[in-house]
Amino acid sequence: MRKVVRSDQGPLEIKPQDKSVWICMCGLSKNQPFCDGSHKMTRDEVTGKTYLYDEEGHRQELD
Repeated sequence: MRKVVRSDQGPLEIKPQDKSVWICMCGLSKNQPFCDGSHKMTRDEVTGKTYLYDEEGHRQELD
């Protein structure tokens, strides 16, 4: 289990010359540093709250 402090709810796009690369910004991707779509689990998170995700993607609100 790891604690993730979210900085954004979507990935960061890096635009090289030929093809875009998407960098994970939610901290949940199993393919770090690249986005694997895991940020979709964060869509209903409340800004300012802290959450803990386990290995299966189950979320627990902290504080």
